[in-house]
Amino acid sequence: MKDKQSDILIVGGGPAGMMAALLFARAGLTVAVLEKHADFFRDFRGDTVHPSTLELFHQLGLLDELLRLPHSRVDQASVHIAGRAMKVIDFGHLPVAAPYIAMMPQWDLLNFIAEQARQYPGFALHMESEAVDLVRDEAGRVCGVVTRGGQKWHARLVIAADGRRSVLRGEAALPLRNIGAPMDVFWFRIDKPEGHGGDVFGTVQAGRFMVMIDRGDYYQCAFLFSKGQADGVRAAGLDAFRASLRSLVPDLAAAFDGITSWDQVKTLEVALDRLERWHRPGLLVIGDAAHAMSPIAGVGINIAVQDAVTAANVLAGPMAGGEDPDPLLEKVYRRRIKPVRRMQAFQKLAQDRVVAPLLRRTRPIRKPFLILRLLNRVPLLRRLPGRIVGLGFGREDIHSPEAASPRN
Repeated sequence: MKDKQSDILIVGGGPAGMMAALLFARAGLTVAVLEKHADFFRDFRGDTVHPSTLELFHQLGLLDELLRLPHSRVDQASVHIAGRAMKVIDFGHLPVAAPYIAMMPQWDLLNFIAEQARQYPGFALHMESEAVDLVRDEAGRVCGVVTRGGQKWHARLVIAADGRRSVLRGEAALPLRNIGAPMDVFWFRIDKPEGHGGDVFGTVQAGRFMVMIDRGDYYQCAFLFSKGQADGVRAAGLDAFRASLRSLVPDLAAAFDGITSWDQVKTLEVALDRLERWHRPGLLVIGDAAHAMSPIAGVGINIAVQDAVTAANVLAGPMAGGEDPDPLLEKVYRRRIKPVRRMQAFQKLAQDRVVAPLLRRTRPIRKPFLILRLLNRVPLLRRLPGRIVGLGFGREDIHSPEAASPRN
């Protein structure tokens, strides 16, 4: 079988990989994406498209088209605690075209990006193509990958966007710093009763915390518990699990009866880590492969997409002009590492000061905590978490060139 060659080879068809592919193809480069699965349909994955990411689609002239896809809109968010709904986040003031979170199934988002990228002649998406190893030249520079079927793919630059369990970052022996997380998560779905909804996204009691993502006719639920306790929760049985959920969210008691098997409940082992170096000659690592984010604030997709934008801003023009990408890889890392560190510090603070104490707590919560009361009472204060969650740190606009126009 003949080896394949392209300018850019992207391993992983997640948000970082697909956005990078679109931007590099837009610059006139040949781009191949290798995605190990047969399609993008994965339940229980992040669906929060934040204002920072919506703004990127606005800059591409694609926002209106994107928002024709099924989605719900979150303008503000509340936490239900001690019998009260406390307003804690407001996105409405953000200086962007869409100052809200679009709750959109990730498979719809990825298919949309792929559809846009296919309009450029240099783009190719290869499903069921799992990269298992790196290819190096005689000087040791990364020059491609090998797939599970033995096919070799060569490129001027390999971009590893293959997730938090990245095979390629392991093969490249890049240094990983584990920051740690005190919790894991059960993901499951329940039917949404007619007329139920609102801006409450989190429900808190002593020792328990659950987030509910409104997907129209059902909720995707994230039930947090102390790390390493999954087996203990399962051992207590489904009846005990359902009873715990009913006491946490009584108005959805009947909906929890729909959980009839542990097969419906998936475990997410939460990680918070980052690479201390994102590149080797011929290789750049971005997205979850470079930094696993905690699910706190749902920022993972949006941080990963920002990596893709930075990579294209730094590399697309020079590579289209024939330049060697290797001297520029450190620049991508330097522009992204500070925003990543700041967001992970924010998440670690929330984990250590909020989530872990809540999960350890045994005394009932009699009244909302002071910070929640202040946020609820003073609308102006809700703008700060709105800005951090909605726009993140070190947000970049799209500056990579558009050298090829989409086909009509």
